Formats: sequence, C-alpha cells, structure tokens
Amino acid sequence: MAPDGIERSRHRTVRRYRSIWISDVHLGTRGCKAEFLLDFLRHTESDHLYLVGDIIDGWRLKRSWYWHQTHNDVIQKLLRKARKGTNVVYVAGNHDEVLRDYLGLQLGGVMLMGEAVHETADRRQLLVIHGDAFDGVVRYAPWLARLGDKAYSLALAANNALNLARRRLGYPYWSFSAVLKAKVKNAVKYVDDFERALAAEARRRGVDGVVCGHIHKAEIRTVDGVLYCNDGDWVESCTALVESHEGDLSIVHWVSERQFDLHRTLARTA
Repeated sequence: MAPDGIERSRHRTVRRYRSIWISDVHLGTRGCKAEFLLDFLRHTESDHLYLVGDIIDGWRLKRSWYWHQTHNDVIQKLLRKARKGTNVVYVAGNHDEVLRDYLGLQLGGVMLMGEAVHETADRRQLLVIHGDAFDGVVRYAPWLARLGDKAYSLALAANNALNLARRRLGYPYWSFSAVLKAKVKNAVKYVDDFERALAAEARRRGVDGVVCGHIHKAEIRTVDGVLYCNDGDWVESCTALVESHEGDLSIVHWVSERQFDLHRTLARTA
C-alpha cells in the first residue's frame, strides 16, 4: 500500500481507511445522490464502516414510493462489504426509526444498533449516534420536524431547478439550501445548540468525542473541550468522515474531490 493510503488495482484507485462514517443518504427519495455514493463505496475500503442513520428514508416512502435501481445497488454494495469482512454497523436514525425495533440483530452481516462506541487507532473513544434525540424539534415537536422535512424537500427541489438553470448558463453548482442554513440566524443557533448538546452527552458518558449525522452539516471541531464530528449527508454535500490507520480524522468531500457535476448521472463501473 502506498504511504498515502491509496492502493492501485487493475480497474481503479482504491483509498484504504481504518474507518468510514456515512449518514443521511435518504434512499427512497429523489434527492438521494445514490450514484455518487456508489462511486465512493467502489473506490474506498475500510476495516469499519458505520452507517449513522437515515440511510433509508421511511418517512418519505410512507408518503409516496420512489426507489431507483441505484438505491438497490447501494444496499447490495453495503452487504457485499459486510460479506467480505468489513465490520458494518448500522446506527438507526429518525427517518429509518422502524429499524429501532430490531436493535441487536444482525442482518446480512450488518449489525443494527441504537448507538456505538468506536475506539480510534490512537485510543480515543468516540460515541457514534445519529443525533435526533438531541434535536429539540424532533424530541419535543415531532409534527414540526415532519413539517420541516417537507419544507426541506421543497428547498431541495428549488435548489435543483436553480442549478439546472445555472448549468445551462455555464455557471458552477451552488447550494441554495446550504446558504440558507448558513445565513439564517435561527438555523445557525439550531446547529450550535445541537452540537453543544451532543458534546455535553459525550462528556457525560466519559468519552473523548462524538460522531453523528442528522443535520446535514459536515464538520470536525472542538466543542467545550469535546471532539465533535458530523459526517454530513449524501443529499447535498456528499461527504463522509474517515479515519486513517494512524487515527487521524478528516472529512472527504467526494463530489469536489472527484470533480463531479451534481446533476450528472454516473455510468456504472465494475
């Protein structure tokens, strides 16, 4: 293996990590970027793979059925990794909360859990949890969370329409919904409150940090002395949290690194 953790195979370049965390894929929705996730999964290998909730969007599937072939391909690829020896752990989220009735079971080599504790190569203990239990809206006003989900879907649809127009005019991709989250004062406070709540829980548990998803905002930072890591999503940002074999943590921005167009459909590769 090359010093940078990149292996060369006959067909493609494969990045080798100790651990990978992904969440908020939302299979079963039109906004899911399954083709980009497939590309990521084909070009990465790891000892541990954590699926940190909202991999399947049960909320949306209850309202209307949508399931593209690429969504099947993602499931099959994850199961194949488990069969080949990757330790795959599925931590259920709120959109796939039906799986919380089956915690502790192993399905196709994938362990279903409500949360997990991961030990990094440099001996740090990280709580792995989706994070919805620390979202005040989800916890105390679930009806508002579902309303917010519908509003978010509308924002994504507007985002797609806007960027199709920008693409035709020769402009690069621009995330309208991401800008909204970054600029709106209440949204900024919501994210800060969420991060501090999870950091406080990690401190209460006596661990060194926390890895979560839920709010679709990839980040690594220290919050009140606790390491906070969010792996982002595969609806807008197409990001993952990865751990090197030395224990270093970083965020991979797959679309940017691969120089993909978010509106382009990838051809399947072996």
